Amino acid sequence: MFCGFIRTHCYKVAITALAALVFLEYGFGVFYEERGRINEAYFTFNLTAPRLWVPSTLQNSSDVSYAATSNMTLIALQSSNSSDPYQLDLLVDSLNFTGKPLVCPLVSPLLVGRTNVSKIAMPMEAFQEKYGPLLGPGGRYRPPDCQAHYKVAIIIPYRKREEHLQLFIQHMHPFLQRQQIDYGIFVVEQSGDTPFNRAMLMNIGAAEALRQDGFQCFVFHDVDLLPEDDRNTYSCPEQPRHMSVAIDVFKYRLPYEGLFGGVSSMTTEHFIKVNGFSNLFWGWGGEDDDMSSRIKYHKLIISRYPPSIARYTMLSHKKARPNPNRYRVMRNGAKRSKVDGLSNLKYKRLELEMKPLYIHIVVDIKPS
Repeated sequence: MFCGFIRTHCYKVAITALAALVFLEYGFGVFYEERGRINEAYFTFNLTAPRLWVPSTLQNSSDVSYAATSNMTLIALQSSNSSDPYQLDLLVDSLNFTGKPLVCPLVSPLLVGRTNVSKIAMPMEAFQEKYGPLLGPGGRYRPPDCQAHYKVAIIIPYRKREEHLQLFIQHMHPFLQRQQIDYGIFVVEQSGDTPFNRAMLMNIGAAEALRQDGFQCFVFHDVDLLPEDDRNTYSCPEQPRHMSVAIDVFKYRLPYEGLFGGVSSMTTEHFIKVNGFSNLFWGWGGEDDDMSSRIKYHKLIISRYPPSIARYTMLSHKKARPNPNRYRVMRNGAKRSKVDGLSNLKYKRLELEMKPLYIHIVVDIKPS
């Protein structure tokens, strides 16, 4: 009788264990506690996947669930208390799922705040050896541990500033990487000896960047300005943002309220809406004030970070001779924005090189 009892229960244990293995093989859910709330993660053939990170915007939602298909492609993220799914702009690599956090925090935990700006560059070979492995072709960067909120093109109008460019590249890569954004740096060089047209080069940079990828916004950046505080985030602003509010040579004070020069950022949508910068400013000055007029004409506003954060160091350089015609061109700038800008942009691209640390574009432009 005792032996029969043992055999009966052994069969039950064996059947129960077999059933459990079958359920595990076909991906029964793994439950875990995340940030004080119970969430569900459904995986297939990966029961040891790391815990998923809950985006800050959903930390107050209850019973958040991450659903995945059998090939580990994320398909939805939804609160059980809502009938509307929160769609994520993210597809997890179906062949190489790493369990990395889904979306980077809105405020990067890597920020260090204000730092001293070095005006001494290290050899580019040494810098490239240190930061090159983190970058894709053309110096493109994506955070390795999370999906960035913003895809940003940094546009640099450029001519004959090699020392400044070297310092800029070495300062900006660590700075931008601490902000956990997806970015590319586009250096647009004007060939020849015609007067420098900064505005047209920025238009060209935006056009060329959109040929590379679907960037959500642009940061138009003078090569001689280096940000001092990484809380001055190079993100996509809700309204056009003047970023270089406080520059050392101006005693960290805004020279005048309508200023939009130095460093500025705009979403792709807004930049197209105002038709980009004017193409008519040959020589120094005027194009930024003209853009300021375009922004106001199209019912947008100029936003700024506080001067205590939006601080920049200016690298020393020889001042350019002002454009004597800039005030005449600015007189009808707002109305002219419909026909002067991206819509009539013409240039000849002489070179496009995917350098290890940035994308270098050389163009030939002439007054029309």
